Amino acid sequence: MIGFKNFSRKNNDSDALTFWEHLDVLRGTIWRSLLVAFLLSLVAFAFKDILFDTIILGPKSKEFITYRVLCKLGSMISMPSLCIDPSHFELINISLAGQFLAHMNISLIAGLILALPYILWELWRFIKPGLNEKEIRASRGAVFVVFLLFVTGVLFSYFIVAPLMINFLGGYTVSASVKNQIALTSYVSNITLLTLLMGLVFELPVLILLLTKIGILTPKILKKYRKHTLVIILIVAGVITPSPDMFSQLIVFIPLYALFELSVLLSSRMYRRRNLPAG
Repeated sequence: MIGFKNFSRKNNDSDALTFWEHLDVLRGTIWRSLLVAFLLSLVAFAFKDILFDTIILGPKSKEFITYRVLCKLGSMISMPSLCIDPSHFELINISLAGQFLAHMNISLIAGLILALPYILWELWRFIKPGLNEKEIRASRGAVFVVFLLFVTGVLFSYFIVAPLMINFLGGYTVSASVKNQIALTSYVSNITLLTLLMGLVFELPVLILLLTKIGILTPKILKKYRKHTLVIILIVAGVITPSPDMFSQLIVFIPLYALFELSVLLSSRMYRRRNLPAG
């Protein structure tokens, strides 16, 4: 762990920051990050048409790129069920301030996502004075990997998981006499929550690598429970895409399982570098 004494203005012990000076630096880091996120939220708020019609409500349109690709793929492999038409349900607003609140919430989330590179850079700049040259080079790569994995997870959820979930749940009925009229707030919350959660799920390799480094996990443990992990990922894929179509579930399962195998590979490499038996 990096102690306060390790942070310095000029990598000189005589110039080491005090505890309260560290708090001032951290406070400045947080405030600058929040300010950038807020300003980008205002930008997102101003472009309402792009934010909602193009992005948030994109998976609701049958012209969404995922549906067009699946339909073309379905015609190639003679699976017409892959042609999805998400227009079988409509969105409604049942609250006086519902649409305005949805606009604000989505703008704040969009601002936070857009500001993520700057926030990570601010955090890295905060811890940089306490690192040696080797750690600085490693941390630069780590910041980039964390950002790349998160964005990959968000894009995977938005273009793959969310459309499949919307199509199934939006069209699911217990009786032909019950019509689906989905509240806007429900639609927006499900899209945003699923997207952000998938972004965090894609950080799995980083988490496992960290747990391996501090000795909580080992490659031997990961390999021992590989079959258990396989079953868990299958269940997660089935929950995320409750469609009975096995093809849809495989689309979700394969990337998630690939993340786990990547985690095992990274854990084994770390053990080899430390001259420890990987198991």
